[in-house]
Amino acid sequence: MAEVVTVVVAGVVAFPLFWMVLTAFKPEDEIISAQPRPWTLRPTFDSFVRALTVQNFGRYFVNSVVVALAVVVLSMAIAFLAAAALTRFRFKGRTTMLIMLLVVQMVPVEALTVPLFFLMRSVGQSVPAFGLNHLGSLVLVHLAFSLPFSIWMLRGFVAAVPVELEEAATLDGASRFGFLWRVLFPLVAPGLVATSVLSFIHAWNDFLFAKTFIISAAENQTLPLALQVFVKPDQNDWGAIMAGSTLMTIPVLVFFVFVQRRLVSGLAGAVKG
Repeated sequence: MAEVVTVVVAGVVAFPLFWMVLTAFKPEDEIISAQPRPWTLRPTFDSFVRALTVQNFGRYFVNSVVVALAVVVLSMAIAFLAAAALTRFRFKGRTTMLIMLLVVQMVPVEALTVPLFFLMRSVGQSVPAFGLNHLGSLVLVHLAFSLPFSIWMLRGFVAAVPVELEEAATLDGASRFGFLWRVLFPLVAPGLVATSVLSFIHAWNDFLFAKTFIISAAENQTLPLALQVFVKPDQNDWGAIMAGSTLMTIPVLVFFVFVQRRLVSGLAGAVKG
């Protein structure tokens, strides 16, 4: 019974992806047909050609990669150090900080978009690189949303490392930083991988913040914004939209394949922690 339920759930989850890829390869007449079929006998790359010929498509791709990788690297570095501090040290306000990490994750992203817009506008007056129409604003906002989850998740991994290991490392002459880098970091690496995947996907697929903060600087737009050119008042180019969406999933799959060996153990450790 469990196997049947698993197959059904997997099919429900995979079907939209299958339909997206199928639509990307369908000719135009099959896409707009009143009787859609879950196959095509005339696959074509026309939709991909239209998607790739969007002006500055390569620049949009690079912008998305820069934002996603910057968020992943910064969030993992800060979250690792914060999780170690919250787990290994006792200080005033520690419990309150842990509770706030949970509370901030309950606030809907949409409710904070307008306040963040005015905040980024104010920040840009002092630090232009993190203001509106700059990629720094996207990195900063995504970092703020990914850190609470990453810190809370990594806290379980750090807590699972015995204190005796730190004591043994100290007796062997290791500094606190040496313990963090040589002992603790390799042990919590699966957790870092699991959280990095979620941070990467969230930053890569973002449309709301990119649309809100990148207003007039077309050279700083990201891939989700590039797909807007195919959304027209009279008729949407669904083939190009699906082709562009298919191309957008490739970096995510590559990143997933790159870290998948540690991802399973990381998720298992998070549940256990």
